[in-house]
Amino acid sequence: MILRTYTPTFPLNQYIEQLIYYEGFNPAHKMDRFLPNGNTEIIVDLTDKTQYIYDNENFAEVQTCRHAWVSGVRTRPITIPSGQGNRMMIVAFRKGKAHPFYDLPMSELADLVVDADLVFGKKIYELRQYLLNAVSIHQMFLLIEIFLLQQSGDSLHENTPANCVEYAVSNITNQPNALGFQQMSSHIGYSQKHFIELFKKQVGVSPKQYLKIMRFQKAIEEIENNKSIHWSHVALGSGFYDQAHFINDFKGFSGFTPSEYMKRKTESLNYVPVG
Repeated sequence: MILRTYTPTFPLNQYIEQLIYYEGFNPAHKMDRFLPNGNTEIIVDLTDKTQYIYDNENFAEVQTCRHAWVSGVRTRPITIPSGQGNRMMIVAFRKGKAHPFYDLPMSELADLVVDADLVFGKKIYELRQYLLNAVSIHQMFLLIEIFLLQQSGDSLHENTPANCVEYAVSNITNQPNALGFQQMSSHIGYSQKHFIELFKKQVGVSPKQYLKIMRFQKAIEEIENNKSIHWSHVALGSGFYDQAHFINDFKGFSGFTPSEYMKRKTESLNYVPVG
């Protein structure tokens, strides 16, 4: 397997977590349950395969994806191919930082996977062709950088009131177990209604929903980092009110109870083999 990652140069590194290229990945299973992680991505498929999104229950094909697509922030899990035989380039945005590259509110992409041309027009397919013709993986990364800079225009340098959203996302991500929505809103300086509208436009979901996603992610990290699991400790340590709320939200975000997740999980965080 070939796996390469690349951190863009300034100013893109303030908005892009990393660019990821991989090929030759051949897991034994065919499908993964991909869990909500608060992220937004652009995916460029460098093969001519048709990719599918499957029903979480019966694994029927519910959506096809070819060549390039975008994935918005999710509040529900989706079932996707495990990556067998794929050759992919992925733009992984920093949490809450994808909005300068899109000409639409991020809320319009929440819980959706959308053909990339519907968002970026034919430019995305021109980029894909450049990637296919590139002589090296590093050149591919540079081509992606050029595309992203052109797509963002001057928006990377704008100082807008929505910076309060970046502050909120940072706090939610770093300490989801220590924050409540009311507490966070009181520090922002906008009315609660206006803050929620800004947050949804920039991130894709409400701050309360995003906080729940990050608490779920905190719980997964707790599970990964502790050999001896006490569910009540995981629940409270992740910011859930009690164990019952923790189990209910965990199942909503993953489709599994915490115990079922423990039996199925692998070392690939947020990807759970299902078939």
